[in-house]
Amino acid sequence: MPYCIGCRPRDKKCAFLKKKCELLMSSRVRYCYECSSFPCEVLKRLDKPLRPYFGITMIENLEYIREHGVEAFLETEAAKWRCPECGAVICCHNGLCYKCQLDTLRHKKNKYRWEG
Repeated sequence: MPYCIGCRPRDKKCAFLKKKCELLMSSRVRYCYECSSFPCEVLKRLDKPLRPYFGITMIENLEYIREHGVEAFLETEAAKWRCPECGAVICCHNGLCYKCQLDTLRHKKNKYRWEG
């Protein structure tokens, strides 16, 4: 899913947790952190590869949302993923700005992985 805009903007359930969490699928919880099992094993398995490959963690993001709310999370993320050079959005899949770092992207062996 290299161009995934996320599940919530499309009014969908999380594709990765689909059919694995009855609480989410039946809308008894809106966010995983509302569950008494948070973080569950399924979420931990999902989170594990995100950390080294994309520099993000779903679990820490959900903890932040629980403590500060969605609006604060979105503001923090907007600043975090803004290119310091041109102000465009930095891709979470490789850490590159598609506006001013296209040459770097073109020469990358694995276009959807962070380097280093």
